Amino acid sequence: MFPVERPRRLRRTRAIRQLVAETTLAPSDLVLPLFVAEGRTEPWPIPSLPGHVQHTVDSLVHEVKRAQHAGVGGVILFGVPNQKDEVGSGAYDDNGIAQVALRAVRDAIGDEIVVMADLCLDEYTSHGHCGVLNQNGTVDNDRTIALYAETAVVQARAGAAVVAPSGMMDGQVDAIRQGLDDAGFTDTIIMAYAVKYASALYGPFRDAVGVTIQGGGDRRSYQQDAANRRESWREARADVDEGADLIMVKPALTNLDVLSDLYAQLDVPLCAYHVSGEYAMVCAAAERGWIDRQAVAIEQLTSIRRAGAQFVLTYFATEVAELLSL
Repeated sequence: MFPVERPRRLRRTRAIRQLVAETTLAPSDLVLPLFVAEGRTEPWPIPSLPGHVQHTVDSLVHEVKRAQHAGVGGVILFGVPNQKDEVGSGAYDDNGIAQVALRAVRDAIGDEIVVMADLCLDEYTSHGHCGVLNQNGTVDNDRTIALYAETAVVQARAGAAVVAPSGMMDGQVDAIRQGLDDAGFTDTIIMAYAVKYASALYGPFRDAVGVTIQGGGDRRSYQQDAANRRESWREARADVDEGADLIMVKPALTNLDVLSDLYAQLDVPLCAYHVSGEYAMVCAAAERGWIDRQAVAIEQLTSIRRAGAQFVLTYFATEVAELLSL
């Protein structure tokens, strides 16, 4: 007779598997992205993100309370303004939709859940780019990061515990850290979208925030090339040196190798964004009966944690948190 192999013995029952699991997935490991739209009187379903909506401020607060009750670790807010302009002024307006929503959430929940704010201009610019443009149509890096710093202060004043610059501008973290510190917000955390690839998986998100890049353009001149791996280390290291407290990799599943690299090389917490396209593909396949939605969601999120993410931004956050709590 052949002896039973040790790995097989350790897989024999669910209780044993849980006891020896190298990676765990808990509700507190998840962050829920949420959209709040200016002027809406009722939540508006986002067709390409099943189960998600453009919220009113009131429905947003209700959804954050639901997430908090399920044990979700945090939420990240994205504003959808009524009006857009060339310089994205709604992003750094004290009365902009994101700031109104941040104040409402913090007033209702306080510090019972980590409240994050996406920090970018693309939702607010008429041209759909992440910064202000030069006359030749390219993004003006230095003018943009000055506005990022202004936006960070406005978001912190409205109640964001974490600001999350996602524009991939050079020097953005340094400018934001200096702006926050000068304004007295030395405890505000910066979560840098340090490794953000120019991915084809962002389509449902752009539907959710109503962003179209003018002239059919793209963001390949400032987002990272998906062909490159070592470049991620340079981008992430630069953000850490400038003062980033948390480092993000986006998208998550197509860049698990990068996430693993950074886990081995950096000494700050890492997270990854399980992006809208990754979520939508699972939903679409599950609707056709091809896969088990919840099982696949948990498998994917666990793999992201296994690769090195301390927490995951995911549209599955509340659903999975409620499932894990059963």
